[in-house]
Amino acid sequence: MNAPTPLPLGHSKAPSATRGVADRLRQAIISMEFPPGTRLSEGEIATRYDVSRQPVREALISLSRIGLVQVLPQRGTIVTRISTRHMMQVRIAREALESAIVQRACERFDPVIRGSIDAILETQARAASEGDYMTITAADSQFHAALATGADCEMIWQMVLDVKAHMDRVRHLTLQDRDSMRILVEQHRAIVDAIDQRDPEKADYAMRHHLMEILRDLPRVLAERADYFE
Repeated sequence: MNAPTPLPLGHSKAPSATRGVADRLRQAIISMEFPPGTRLSEGEIATRYDVSRQPVREALISLSRIGLVQVLPQRGTIVTRISTRHMMQVRIAREALESAIVQRACERFDPVIRGSIDAILETQARAASEGDYMTITAADSQFHAALATGADCEMIWQMVLDVKAHMDRVRHLTLQDRDSMRILVEQHRAIVDAIDQRDPEKADYAMRHHLMEILRDLPRVLAERADYFE
């Protein structure tokens, strides 16, 4: 997914500037460009994204509300370490929301969006064969967003976006080899097959099985990157 275009310094539409900075910071945190424990400077971020300090300050407050950063008075802002307890709760919420999406998709699904999903799956399969992490993660987000759009569940997808950032940070650490990427593509195909068959129970199972994959890799990640977790 392409990053938002930087806004000019002093741009008058503060909410738009704030959203742009928040989106870019969120992605930098998820991708571990800013790993857990990183101290964030308002001034450096403002220079980096070519905006004033005000939207940076507001973006950091926004990210603190979903637990990606912690704003410490007189000490600055720090990227939070990953809480496995928080992640488990987020996973339950995301499962419920995305299960509702695929079950709705079995009842009604936009045929144009359905056609675009084939192209997304092809992109994922190619990226998996090449070990292209950046492409497959972008296509992963596109896949889940397309499911919501095709099922006319965009509002539910917005709720998913609010909770999934913590899972996405762990996903970045787990989706590092071709076998993991291949499994992701196979699971996505199983979800689509269930939707094509108009089988809501099968779709629900396929989605929940897919979202559980992160737990199967979690012990290895905890052992390898204990410093990223609290």
